[in-house]
Amino acid sequence: MIGKEMIKKHLLTCSVTLVLVLISELNIFGTTIIEKAAKVATLNARTSDFIFLKSSKAVAYNFANEALPVNDARVTRKLNKSLRQHDFKSVQSNILHRKAELWFPIIEPILKFYGIPEDFKYVPLVESGLKSGTSSKGASGFWQFMPGTARTYGLRVGHGVDERKNLRKSTIAACKYIKELYDEFNSWTLAAAAYNNGSIKLARAINRQKEDNYFRMKLNRETGSYVYKLIAMKAVIEQPKEHGYDNYFVIPPASQLLAIN
Repeated sequence: MIGKEMIKKHLLTCSVTLVLVLISELNIFGTTIIEKAAKVATLNARTSDFIFLKSSKAVAYNFANEALPVNDARVTRKLNKSLRQHDFKSVQSNILHRKAELWFPIIEPILKFYGIPEDFKYVPLVESGLKSGTSSKGASGFWQFMPGTARTYGLRVGHGVDERKNLRKSTIAACKYIKELYDEFNSWTLAAAAYNNGSIKLARAINRQKEDNYFRMKLNRETGSYVYKLIAMKAVIEQPKEHGYDNYFVIPPASQLLAIN
């Protein structure tokens, strides 16, 4: 009996020792494997043409769910420039956010009704958020319509009437125009570029360059930066504190909303 008890104790001691050794080895090798995997992932991310992991900021920068190309120095440079131009240091005012609070409740339902991505609500802020009146070329109103284009899409312009300055009516006209541009180019990014430059000029540029990716095209300075401005505007409105803005904005009373409707 004594011999059997001693054998049992010896076996139990050996078992415990073996378990402890295994746990120790697992911890050592587990850590090593994780560390090696992390190093390989980091190396791949640095040397590959593909990005396996994206930061939250990188994912956030898109227009109408059409993402910017990654690992493109030219795209990054243009985006950063536009973000700097729209941050609080450059603008020195909360006027963009105040106008967003005023305009978006009217614009958003109309965009949704016509099936236009919500990101197009930033077009009026880019076009007329920091300026007002009529441009030297004759464009006017929230969506900066030229007189001829405005009339084509149902707005009255002339004889003391200018519906380009009516937010609701001009947004309806803009939606009809943008929908046609999308049907032509099959890209919301290109539709935005065509809104700025005109469909004929953009179509010629696409045919000449054999390229239909806005971010890879060589366009004139204004059109080439237009979508970047929209993306930057989206960033400063949706994440004001990250771009130097105080997060307090006054929602205007209902009478003011009706005044421009």
